[in-house]
Amino acid sequence: MSIANRLQSFIVDKQVAWNPVIHQPSSCCMDAAHLAHVPPDRLAKGVVLKGNDGYLMAVIPANHHLDLEDLGEAIGDDLALVSEGKLGELFADCKPGAIPPVGAAYGIKTYWDEELGTRAEVYFEAGDHQTLVHMSGADFGKLMRKSATRLPESCH
Repeated sequence: MSIANRLQSFIVDKQVAWNPVIHQPSSCCMDAAHLAHVPPDRLAKGVVLKGNDGYLMAVIPANHHLDLEDLGEAIGDDLALVSEGKLGELFADCKPGAIPPVGAAYGIKTYWDEELGTRAEVYFEAGDHQTLVHMSGADFGKLMRKSATRLPESCH
C-alpha cells in the first residue's frame, strides 16, 4: 500500500477522513474500480491537460469522458493532453497512470464535477496501482471546493 506523499500531506492539512482500499494491481482507473468492487461513477479520475497558461486538471467520474474541445471553449484556452513523460515530472511521487485527482496537492489548477461531492462515497487513485483513497462524498467535496473550480456540465 502506498499513498503519494504530497497527496497524503494535502489530505492531512485539509483534515479530511479517509481510508485506503487495497486491490490487485490495475492498469487503469476502470480496472481499479472493477478490482476494488467500486462503482465507476464513484471513482474520481483526473485528466491532466496543458493550456496556454500552464497545466490544469479536470476531475470526472471514471465512467465519463472529458470533451477537450468543450472545456477549451468554456475556459477560453487551447488544451491538449499531457504526455506520460511530463506526468512523471509533475507527479514525481506517483506511479505512471496512477495520478490522484487532487491537482491542488501538486499546485495544478483543477476543475471538478461537483456531482462527485454528492455521492455517498468517493474513491480515487492514491499514487500507485494497488491503492485507492476512500472517503465520503461530502469529505471529497470539502477537499475539492476550497481548491478547485466547477467543471462545466457540457464538458463530460
